[in-house]
Amino acid sequence: MPSLSPTSSIQAATFHFVSAVSRNPDTEAAARDLVDEVRAKLGGATPDLAFVFFSSHHVSRAELLAETMTDVLGARVALGCSGEGVIAGAEELETSPAVTLWTACLPGVTLTPVRLSFSQTQDQFSLPGWPEADGQEGTFLLLADPFSTPMQDVLSLLEARYPGAAAIGGLTGGGQGAGENRLFLGRQIFESGLVGVRVSGPIEVRPVISQGCRPIGERYVVTKAEHNLVHEMGGTPALTRLQTVFESLGGDDRRRAHRALHVGIVIDEHRNRFERGDFLVRNLVGADQTTGAVAIGDVVQEGQTVQFHLRDAKSASEDLHLLLAADRSRHSNAPLGALVFSCCGRGQGLFGRPHHDSGVLTERLGPIPVAGFFAQGELGPVGGRNFLHGYTASIALFAQPASKAGAP
Repeated sequence: MPSLSPTSSIQAATFHFVSAVSRNPDTEAAARDLVDEVRAKLGGATPDLAFVFFSSHHVSRAELLAETMTDVLGARVALGCSGEGVIAGAEELETSPAVTLWTACLPGVTLTPVRLSFSQTQDQFSLPGWPEADGQEGTFLLLADPFSTPMQDVLSLLEARYPGAAAIGGLTGGGQGAGENRLFLGRQIFESGLVGVRVSGPIEVRPVISQGCRPIGERYVVTKAEHNLVHEMGGTPALTRLQTVFESLGGDDRRRAHRALHVGIVIDEHRNRFERGDFLVRNLVGADQTTGAVAIGDVVQEGQTVQFHLRDAKSASEDLHLLLAADRSRHSNAPLGALVFSCCGRGQGLFGRPHHDSGVLTERLGPIPVAGFFAQGELGPVGGRNFLHGYTASIALFAQPASKAGAP
C-alpha cells in the first residue's frame, strides 16, 4: 500500500476545502489514491478548484496527473506544477517523491483560468483571453516557469489592467534548465510560460507575504539615487549610513550581516507608521568606497523611505509568526484553507530542521487544508503592489467574506 499522510478538510457554511498527499513514487497510483481520498472527504461533491503540486520524480507523467484531476475528479478548474519540494499539511517533503492535491468547493465564486506563453523573439506581449477589467478584480493565483517567463513584465501588465488585484503564487522548480519543469491547466501540459486562475466574488483571499527579515538601525529618506544606486540617505552618503548600522550591531548580528544584509524599501509612503510587511526587501548588491553609494537589487527613487534589514533563521521564523498573528487579529473570519509558495532557500537549509513554515501555519491556523511547493521565486503584494520575491513564504489564506463570517 502507498504511504498516505493524514489529510485535512474543514466544512464552512458554504465552502469546503480538502487536501491530501501521497509519497508513492508511482504517479498513476499516487493520483488514484489522492482522488479516492479527496472524493471520500468531499462526500460526493465535485470540487470547483483543484491545485496539484508534485516533485520532479513525477514530471515525466505530469499529463496523467492533469487528466486524472480533470476527467476522474472532475474539478471545474484544475492546475498545478512541479516544485523543488512539496508542502502538504504540516509537512515539507523537500527531496522525496511526493504529490499533494488541494481542492475547494466554492459556490458562487467566479473562477477564470488564464494562460500566457512567450517566445525568445517576443519583445512585447499582452494578455489575450484574460478577463476584462470589471472593477472586481479579485485575486490571481499564478504558477510560472522561471526560465521562460518575464515575470516583472507580467506583473506590470497586471497592475495596469487590474489595478489593486493581488497576485499570489510561485515559480516552478525541480528542473535545472529550460523545458525541464512542468505546468498544467485542465488537461493541457506546458513546459514553459504561465498558468493561473482569477478568483473573484464572495470570498476573501488574504495574502501573507513573509520576506523573512527584521529591520535594523534607523529609517532614512533617499535623498540622492540613480536606478539601483543609492548615493545618499538623509543627506549623508549611503555607505556611511550602512557603516553606522553595521557598527551598531552585536557580535552575532554583525557576523550575520556579512552574509545576509538587505535593504527594505517602503512602497506605500502614505502610512503614518511603517511595520513588518510594509517594506519590499531587496538584496544589497554592493558598495562603492569612492562615491559612497550602495547598490541594491531594484530601482530606488529619491523620496522613498528605506531601512536596512537582516535575514536569518530566527528573523524568518519570527516574521512568519508575527504576520500570521497580525492577520488573525485583524480578521474575525478565520482562514479555512491555504496555499503556500515557499522559497527553496528556506526549508531545512535555512532553519536547520524540516517542516518549519508548514509547522508555523498549523500552529497559528490549526489543522486547515494546506498545500504548496518550494519555488524558484515567490509572488505576492507589498504595499498594495505585486512583486517577485526571493527567500519568501507567500501565502494565500481563503476565508468566508467578512459579512458572512458570523452567519450560521
